[in-house]
Amino acid sequence: MSVNKAKGSRERAEAVEAFRACLSVRGLRFTAQRQHVLFEALARGGHFDAERLHEGLRAAGRAVSLATVYRTLGLLVDCGLIRQTPRWDDRECYETLRGRSHHDHMLCVECRRVIEFCDDELESLQARICRRYGFEPIDHRMGIRGLCRACRAGGKTKDSR
Repeated sequence: MSVNKAKGSRERAEAVEAFRACLSVRGLRFTAQRQHVLFEALARGGHFDAERLHEGLRAAGRAVSLATVYRTLGLLVDCGLIRQTPRWDDRECYETLRGRSHHDHMLCVECRRVIEFCDDELESLQARICRRYGFEPIDHRMGIRGLCRACRAGGKTKDSR
């Protein structure tokens, strides 16, 4: 087994254990449907929404309702295995957290590209603002909507299609 496969298997097993423990505290069972949603979410390399994840499950022959997908994604967020990212077109979007450091997002409204970034100066500014207002931050999500370099160079916007 390759090093990457072994690492992936170990991370998947750790995620299963974390999810089981989180569900147990809530008095919920680790069902086959929840396992399918967990594995599909972990397999996603980037950002995804519930509908795309549901389509992936259906394509793989997994019988999981869209309602179950939505409920399970909420549980995965609560358990700290995935997080919500800035919304696209009134849909909640998600990304996995395992092995990923904090970052924010720029969203191109033309090509729908998601650019992840982290800026120490921005993080420092947020911390200063929180201190100024006596606010204890727990988490934050930042999303900047606009046009990426390639779309700006093409001179197109959503309205000019």
